[in-house]
Amino acid sequence: MKLAQLNIALAKYPLDAPEIKEFVDNLDLVNDIAEKSEGFVWRLKDESGDATSIQLFDDPNIIVNMSVWESTDALKNFMFRTGHRDFMRRKSEWFHRLAEDTYVLWWVEDEYIPTPEDALERLHHLREHGDTPFAFTFKTNFTEADLLSGSAS
Repeated sequence: MKLAQLNIALAKYPLDAPEIKEFVDNLDLVNDIAEKSEGFVWRLKDESGDATSIQLFDDPNIIVNMSVWESTDALKNFMFRTGHRDFMRRKSEWFHRLAEDTYVLWWVEDEYIPTPEDALERLHHLREHGDTPFAFTFKTNFTEADLLSGSAS
């Protein structure tokens, strides 16, 4: 099985505003780092090569990122041990802090590419029920075995 993830962010500014230009200008770089990272499988993107124009919410300032990884460790390595971490440290410059969960993880079959609708279902489930094998966060980090047995690790 593979690990799917969705994360969302509510931009403080329209994506063409100068205040968020540095973030937008580095999307290609960060996406390239992801795609070259060990354990990367797939990411959601539009014709421009990123997902910023893909609207899953009524608010056009909510941007999404969705990807699939070989493992939790592979995703964590990308997030915290590459140049991506430098942008994560600065997210408060560009994005509002949200009270609800802004990311969700779940396991998918090896060849399955999740849809944005799958991801929204998982995020809503997490927000409604908390961490479960169906939808979870790094705090709980359910394993593939937990999915099959229905228990936490």
